[in-house]
Amino acid sequence: MHPEHRPPRGRTTRLTRLTRRGRLAIFFALVLATGAALLVPKLLPGAEPERARTLLIPEGWRAAQVYAAVDRELGLPPGTTRREAAKAALPLPAEAKGNPEGYLFPATYPVTSKTTPADLLHYMVRTATGKLGTKAVADGGRVHGMTPYQTATLASIIQAEAETPADMGRVARVVHNRLARSMPLQMDSTLNYALNRNTVDTTLADTRIDSPFNTYERQGLPPTPIDSPGLPAMAAAVAPTPGNWLFFVTVKPGDTRFSATYEEHQRHVAEFNRVRAAARAGSSPTRPGPA
Repeated sequence: MHPEHRPPRGRTTRLTRLTRRGRLAIFFALVLATGAALLVPKLLPGAEPERARTLLIPEGWRAAQVYAAVDRELGLPPGTTRREAAKAALPLPAEAKGNPEGYLFPATYPVTSKTTPADLLHYMVRTATGKLGTKAVADGGRVHGMTPYQTATLASIIQAEAETPADMGRVARVVHNRLARSMPLQMDSTLNYALNRNTVDTTLADTRIDSPFNTYERQGLPPTPIDSPGLPAMAAAVAPTPGNWLFFVTVKPGDTRFSATYEEHQRHVAEFNRVRAAARAGSSPTRPGPA
């Protein structure tokens, strides 16, 4: 959300407490402990005859970035993996309508000379489906009335908006609080996805674009995920940090401020503007966060 934005007219200024939180927290700890492990190459054809090399898909990559990385790793003409994705009959939920965005799970994948784009895409989607189907994530999603696909969508926003892993639970809480109040999410990350860019600067004109991903103009979650979220973002989506926050802004790297009132938020925005003005005057550039 752009730090200068004011609440829409006529709207209340800008959730649900999880039951069995202790048990969920323990389960999440176990899931997160195993979630970062290397994916073994046995699921891909041709992995045994030769030593597999690896392909790293980072958290937060969009499908287009994943396609390009697969093309490069397999030595294929640009656009090959994108075309394969359209005809690979990937095991996606019906809600995805064949679009694998959000289901190309970030991890390290084994690759050999016999690996095909379809092999990798199927592996990524099966991995994402498995993570979303773990008891902790699935049960937590149900508590919030979310399907696994909605969990993936919310997690993708958290992945894009949170500056640090520690902020993910609080960003998730802001989203849940806004959804509960029927407030537009007003996330710059969804605008960036609609405009196929990555930037920290959002203009008033940007917030008026005609797109289902314009969460300034439209309420609720966007129609699809906007990137590939990792397991910590999925966990945050279904077990947000308790709090009454409705706004946030990254004043400077490592310093994201969460606010319950617009007045408090504006004070943080004023500090953000001072820090950025100093950076423009000659200091090192500062990355502003969403608000």
